[in-house]
Amino acid sequence: MSTEISIEFFPPTTAEGAEKLRATCAKLSALKPAFFSVTYGAGGSTRERTFATVKEIAAAGFQAAPHLSCVGSSRASIREILQEYMDAGIRRIVALRGDLPSGAGAAGEFRYANELVEFIRAETGDRFHIEVAAYPEWHPQARSPRDDLAAFKRKVDAGANSAITQYFYNVDAYLNFVDAARKMGIAIPIVPGIMPIGSFSKLARFSDACGAEIPRWMRKAFESYGDDTDSIRAFGLDVVTRLCEKLIAEGAPGLHFYSMNMAGPTTEICRRLGLAG
Repeated sequence: MSTEISIEFFPPTTAEGAEKLRATCAKLSALKPAFFSVTYGAGGSTRERTFATVKEIAAAGFQAAPHLSCVGSSRASIREILQEYMDAGIRRIVALRGDLPSGAGAAGEFRYANELVEFIRAETGDRFHIEVAAYPEWHPQARSPRDDLAAFKRKVDAGANSAITQYFYNVDAYLNFVDAARKMGIAIPIVPGIMPIGSFSKLARFSDACGAEIPRWMRKAFESYGDDTDSIRAFGLDVVTRLCEKLIAEGAPGLHFYSMNMAGPTTEICRRLGLAG
């Protein structure tokens, strides 16, 4: 049975970026992903660009899944966005708490993602397939693994259909998380998030900010390549391909690629995995 994949984009900020994303989407469509997701900035700062990107993907004949974060938002604004997506024929949403924009004060009418999931269900019934986030290495703001799992379960109990994880490079972190979730009675699919590696310096900065661990052996190997970008990319492809192979062998229900709006790395990894059509 072939492994289902999905692919994430961020909304472009320029006309040139939008053109590049169209080309990227066209190339990645050859992988026949179940859907393309589109991120949503802190406090809804990319709302219009997210919506425009989602509509364009849907108009091209692909399943599109907008991210929707709730912190800093009102029920009225979320209701309006949900109506926009229903009118556009969107059937899937990635529901997140999100972050307040820097300098913002109040958190709005929603504090946590489970409240957003509950609101979407109350407003729209089963209209949307709702994805939520999961953190195999624990959310950086969680007080403990137990608290983080309890927060995850609240999102599931509120009506989530499936989950996408933060990226990771330690297979055991994912397997242990799924095992712990199953023991709590969480039965929904938990799809691993996959971050291809193009630049180690960017990955290190991003990982430090979001709490994803880069194993010491990986970090040391990347550092040993210095500024040799070809070797960094080659090693990164090998590492992520092996990670995906292990996850598929362990029965992961799919792979969700954080593409960073680039077609090459995701396409090559899927080709190596035999998922490129």
